[in-house]
Amino acid sequence: MGDNLTESTSPPSFAQPRSILVIGGGPAGLVTLRNLIERSNDKFEQVELVERRDDVGGVWYQDEPTIPSANSSGAINKPQWPSPAYPGLIGNVLPRFLAFSEYPFPEPPDHLHQPFPTVEETYEYLRGFAERYIERGVVRLNTEVMRVEEMPERKGWKVRIRDWGVCDDNDGMPEEREERWDAVVVCAGYYDKPNWPNTEGLDLVRKRGLALHAKWWNGPEGYEGKKAIIIGNANSSNDIASQLAPVAQTPVYRSIRRPPAPWFPSLLDSRIKNVGAVKKYILQPAEETEEGMMLEKMTVVLQDGTEIKDVDVVILGTGYCPNPEFVHVLPHENEKESTVSLMSYTNPILPQLRRIPFLHRHILYAYNPSLAFIGAILAMTPFIVADVASTWLTLAWLGEAPYPQTIEGRLAFDRERIMQVEKMLEVPLPAATTDANADLPPSSFITYAFLGPGDTGTDESGKGGEAEYANGLRDDIVSARPDLDAVLPTWDAEAIKARTEMYPTKYEALKWAQMHCV
Repeated sequence: MGDNLTESTSPPSFAQPRSILVIGGGPAGLVTLRNLIERSNDKFEQVELVERRDDVGGVWYQDEPTIPSANSSGAINKPQWPSPAYPGLIGNVLPRFLAFSEYPFPEPPDHLHQPFPTVEETYEYLRGFAERYIERGVVRLNTEVMRVEEMPERKGWKVRIRDWGVCDDNDGMPEEREERWDAVVVCAGYYDKPNWPNTEGLDLVRKRGLALHAKWWNGPEGYEGKKAIIIGNANSSNDIASQLAPVAQTPVYRSIRRPPAPWFPSLLDSRIKNVGAVKKYILQPAEETEEGMMLEKMTVVLQDGTEIKDVDVVILGTGYCPNPEFVHVLPHENEKESTVSLMSYTNPILPQLRRIPFLHRHILYAYNPSLAFIGAILAMTPFIVADVASTWLTLAWLGEAPYPQTIEGRLAFDRERIMQVEKMLEVPLPAATTDANADLPPSSFITYAFLGPGDTGTDESGKGGEAEYANGLRDDIVSARPDLDAVLPTWDAEAIKARTEMYPTKYEALKWAQMHCV
């Protein structure tokens, strides 16, 4: 069966769910919970959200305390899931594009030259948004989802959870149990799997503790006098290089493959030296220090043959791969067999297949639309995209927003997106590309999950990329619920212009901060 299913053999879409579980308490999960409850007019009997950490906020919640075991002999210490946000992080999205519909973002205080909210301010906004649902008891914290498993014959989903909240009353041990839900929305898993390039020697220097991913960056303390190279020139890489420059050995090297995208502004800094792409890493023989310790360093070889010797650390700002590995589905070829990991149907190496597979409109699982994902794409304005996408999902599950009633029809979106990315990958690099970089792969932004910002069409609406995608969902929503037209975010000419102007504004904020040593 699988890709050979025909319209005539495809089963009809599932009935309206009575119970829905939302997994993940970040921005996407919180707005999904709100929309499933409020915009369904409580037509779903039970909607709950589970979050494995001890508070909501996702990447914007940094301070999860270590919870020691109450029983040192046999208890399990609660795992920690640190946020990839780092100290000193200030976003590059203005409050207008961080605000969920019908819940405005408050004006950040005393930010005359820095209009972008801090991590703490964004967390406070999300915590305030979630408060009413926490009080209603529909948010369960300290609840880790171990496995989501599709049941045969469209009978729902088995969800195995581990409740860390009972440890104090259970001899330090979590409680595991199984639940059944009619439908599941996954709003988590994107920042669990860092993307490591397939560069020669990287695995070895990682094992020796000389390489780390930006996910684990926690500020420049401890890097005083170190010789460092940063990989990438997106937000995290630029911030890390800037934080290292005052304390590390200069220059701090930043390895880039091509000029930065306009939505990743950064300042020139004489202490930061841009170099080309890395070809390989070579572990140097260990040397004994005056204190009698053995110290290891590495040589970083660039694509043009340049060698940077005696490097203490390489920090990679190379992004993440979507990886909801806890989701298991019935095999498409034979539903009588045991379930398989959904992610076994994808390939994280190929950009056109680096995705959560078989999603209609990046939301509905084509083979069983009682499984959905919100936040499966890399959006320029993720808060408002998640708001519109989860509103569309709510109406789709109520039967108010249309979607294809056959597996083949729902699979068409995924196949078309793969072909679209494959065509983009065929486009050669610009003529200005240097000979040294001629054999490099295409931009890392040419990938299934990144739609691009889009632009303004002749009819004043967003065309292409994220704008066209979001406008399409919005059109379906407003067609079913005209009253939502006045409250949903828009991707018209004015909004796209305002979003585009955020990046020069961010540059000016960085320049002001540099001049005033902020």
